[in-house]
Amino acid sequence: MPLVAHNTLPTFDRLKQDGFEILKSDHALHQDIRELHIGLLNMMPDAALRATERQFMRMITSCNQIAQFYIHPFSIRGIERGEQAQQYIGQYYEDFQQIKAQGLDALIISGANPSKAELTDESYWPGVIEVFEWAKQNVSSILCSCLASHAAFKQFYDIERQPLGYKLWGVFSHRIVEPQHPLVSNINTRFDVPHSRFNQVTREQLNDAGLKVLIEGKTSGVHLAVSEDLFREVYFQGHPEYNFNSLLKEYKREVTRFFNNERDDYPPTPDNYFLPEANALIESYQSEVISAKDENRTLPTFPETDLERFVDNTWWDTGKAVFNNWLGLVYQLTHLDRKKLYMDGIDPQDPLGLKDAL
Repeated sequence: MPLVAHNTLPTFDRLKQDGFEILKSDHALHQDIRELHIGLLNMMPDAALRATERQFMRMITSCNQIAQFYIHPFSIRGIERGEQAQQYIGQYYEDFQQIKAQGLDALIISGANPSKAELTDESYWPGVIEVFEWAKQNVSSILCSCLASHAAFKQFYDIERQPLGYKLWGVFSHRIVEPQHPLVSNINTRFDVPHSRFNQVTREQLNDAGLKVLIEGKTSGVHLAVSEDLFREVYFQGHPEYNFNSLLKEYKREVTRFFNNERDDYPPTPDNYFLPEANALIESYQSEVISAKDENRTLPTFPETDLERFVDNTWWDTGKAVFNNWLGLVYQLTHLDRKKLYMDGIDPQDPLGLKDAL
């Protein structure tokens, strides 16, 4: 169902150009369709700020729930921003105090750029914890991505993320390990998921804390886990929201960092991402970059368009299905008649009766 363009956020026009259904706010008011208000705490750095915004909003508008979706993007203090990003957030994003006053049905929290060995030392830690604590008491469901999941594990369960010693970066195969759970109903039993992280939380750590792992990969480890109340807390370590070219753009940024002496080694390509036919082009460009750097020439133009031809999106449909299941559960929960629950003797902690189905 459609997103409602309730403000001037440029992403609405971008999604409409891409063929997604976007309703103007005045038109939405005349439709007898229930609303879902979803917050998006976008903590990604400037280079990925707008792309992350589009990715999650595209996931939501691809769902088939009978609802009109209002997305409320916001950010927090403590994230280093350039002038353009600050202006963009100031013009188009909402204030967290305003969001608290208006309320939300669900909340998505993006990943963030890690810069410290300890999460609690990150400059944005106090801000994200303030959001966590409010959402825990006031939002039907919280969906966390990557570093946000690690932060929530630390705050709510005292689980410490474990350094991998390398960057897990690429597209990896996964399997459903709890097929009866409603979040993974009617999706493929095996599928791919992109990952991009330096740390992990393991199945053993999550199980010891009473969390349930739903999707896992042999190489990548846990992808999706949930709290014991089934979907009030949803945790991704991977990135089902990624565009087909998200890792390509990240690879491009890493090459630029190498050229600018911000990293010592030339970056490897993301695992299992490019088709074999891309190898010759990748190797040729690497030689050009190294030669240009040694000879103090400008950075050669990155062959982004050519490389896009050698990328297959093998994760989007499954990721969209999980988001659809999540929003369906949120919709059911937020539109229940609470008074009727008590009259009918239904457990208010499990009003959808999901525990009996597991």
